[in-house]
Amino acid sequence: MFPYRNQRTVARAVSSAGIGMHSGEKVNICIKPAPINHGIKFQRIDLPDRPIISAHFNMVVDTSLATVLGYNGFIISTVEHLMATFAGLSIDNALVELDTYELPIMDGSAAPFTEMIKSAGIVEQSRPKYFFVVKEPIELEDDGKSVALYPEDGFKITCTIDFDHPLVKRQSLCIEVSDKSFESDICRARTFGFIQDIEYLKTYGFARGGSLDNAIVISRNEILNSEGLRYPDEFVRHKILDCIGDFSLLGMPILGHAVLYKSGHSFNHAFLNKFLEQKGAWETQTLL
Repeated sequence: MFPYRNQRTVARAVSSAGIGMHSGEKVNICIKPAPINHGIKFQRIDLPDRPIISAHFNMVVDTSLATVLGYNGFIISTVEHLMATFAGLSIDNALVELDTYELPIMDGSAAPFTEMIKSAGIVEQSRPKYFFVVKEPIELEDDGKSVALYPEDGFKITCTIDFDHPLVKRQSLCIEVSDKSFESDICRARTFGFIQDIEYLKTYGFARGGSLDNAIVISRNEILNSEGLRYPDEFVRHKILDCIGDFSLLGMPILGHAVLYKSGHSFNHAFLNKFLEQKGAWETQTLL
C-alpha cells in the first residue's frame, strides 16, 4: 500500500542551474514550498506578470521531443524528469520558478533533482492525499505499442522496450514505485539517443545543449560515454522514469499496475486521455 497518505511539500526553497537540452540556454531553477492542494506549478519569472501554469496533462501542447506545457502564449519545456522526481518522492505541492522556457537537463537523469529536493527536506502537510484507484483494466494499443493499467494496492510499473540495436535490444523491468525504489533504482537512469538521430536533431536546431555529459549516446556498436552505463538495463529504467513523469500529469498519484510496451511520451499522453474517459474504471479516494 502507498506509504504516504498525507500531502507533502519541500521544507524550504532550493535552487540550481543548468542548460536546456534543446535550447542550449542557461536556466536557473528554484523549487519552493507550496500550500495544501496547490499541486505542482511552474512560473516563468523572466516574463511580464510572471505567469504560472499547472503541471497537468490538459496543459500539454507537445510531446514530440519532450513533454511541453503551454498556456496563454508561453511554454514550459522538458518537464518530465522533474515531474518524475516529484512523483517518485511523493511531493504533491511545489512552485517551480524558471528564468527561461526549458528546464535544465542536468546529467540527463532525475538524480540531480532528487538530490536538490532531499537537501531541502520534505514535510508532511495536514490534509490527506487523493489517489486515482484503478478498479478495472484500462488498455490502449496501437501500431505495436501498448499501455495498460490494472488494479493494484500500490503503484507498480512493468515496462518493456525493444530496439533493433545490439546494445539495447529487448529489456523488461518491473518496479514497485516508492521513494526508496525511485532513489535507488530509477532516478539515476539517463536519457539516451543514437548518434545519427542526435546529429539530425542538431542539424535542425534541436538538442543544442545535448552532450555526453547529459545523455547516453550510442553509436552503431558502442556506448560513447567513457563511464559506460550506470545500470546494465539503464535504457528501460529511463523509460520507467519517463512514465512516472508522464503519469504524474494526471495531478494525483495512481494506485494501479501500469504495463507498457514500446511506449513513449506521446503514447503515454494518449493513454492519459483514455484513462480519464473511462470514468467507471477508477475512483478517487484518500487512504485515511
